[in-house]
Parts: sequence; C-alpha cells; structure tokens
Amino acid sequence: MIEIKHKITEVVLLSLDVETLSEANLSGVKLHCANLANAELCGADLSNSDLREANLCGTSFVGATLKACALNSADLANANLQKCNLTDACLVGANLSLANLTGAVLRYSSLTGAILCKANLAEVDMSMADLRANFKEANLADADLRGSNLAGANLVGANLQGANLTGANLTGAKLIGAKMQGTTNTLGEKAVPAAAKTQRQRSWWRLWS
Repeated sequence: MIEIKHKITEVVLLSLDVETLSEANLSGVKLHCANLANAELCGADLSNSDLREANLCGTSFVGATLKACALNSADLANANLQKCNLTDACLVGANLSLANLTGAVLRYSSLTGAILCKANLAEVDMSMADLRANFKEANLADADLRGSNLAGANLVGANLQGANLTGANLTGAKLIGAKMQGTTNTLGEKAVPAAAKTQRQRSWWRLWS
C-alpha cells in the first residue's frame, strides 16, 4: 500500500494498493500540493493529472507520460525527467533548477515564469512552447526551439550550441555569455565559426539583439 500525502497537512490524498509507482496508471489524479519528493515514477502515466504546487524534488519520472499535466508552481528541483512526454503541460512558475530533461518532449507546453537554472535540456523538443522563463546557465544543446516564445527569457550563460531557433521569438531575451556555435537562428540560418566569418556573416549575430 502506498499513500500519497499533502505536503503540509499530511492528509492522505491518494491510497494505492501497489508496491511501486513506476509504470502506474495515474492519469487524471488530483494531487494538488502532494508530497512526492524522491519518489520513483518511471514510466508512469500522469496524463491530465493535477500536480500543482506539489513537492517533486528529486523525483524520477524517466520515460513517464505527463501530457497536459498541471504542474503550476510545482517544485521539480533536481528531478529526473529524461525522455518524458510533457506535451501541452502547464509548468507556469515551476522550479526546475538542476532538473534533467534530456530528450524530453515539451511541445506546446507553458513555462512562463519557470526557473530552469542549470537544468539539462539537451535534445529537448520545446517547439511551439511558451518559454518566457529563466534558463540561466541551462544546457539547451541541440534543443528544438522552433516557433517557441522566448521573449524576455533569461538565457545568460546558457548553452545553445546546435539548437534550432527557427521562427522563435527572442524579443528582449538576455543572451549575454550564451554559447551559440552551430545554432540555427530565428531566420533558419546556421551560425558560422568566428574564424570563418566575413563582414556579411558577422551581421548574422545582430539578429540576436
């Protein structure tokens, strides 16, 4: 028997007659403010579930399905979300600092106001997502950011090498110290190594400001 409790009151929100939450079908569950810190939810189905303001620090979601999941203001610091499907998920105001989202899918998801400082977002699919968030020193290498909204986003010191920003909105985005070798810019043009730039190619970088 596994009991999932409220993070503050410790009231039982859900009781399950199982030995593990890995591979569990939790689609549509109501776990607002739940305490699932350091839990094992690998491969679980949490589609359309309510995990707003939940404590998910250090939780392992590897390969889990969280499509259209409500994760507003959830604490996902140090969580492992590798290869998770977060299509159309709501992560407004969520804390994803140091989280591992390598290879995850976040198409059409909303991360307005989310904190992703030093998060690993390598090879993530965040196309068409609302990414007006804090990505300071995050790893976005080879990320798919096509059509995303990064207006005003903090990308200071972020690794955008190999990322695809075709059609993305970078209005007001902070890119100081960002690594952009091999990045495809908003017009679909590939970055050129500094040593190979001509005067014409140098103007390419003006597109980032």
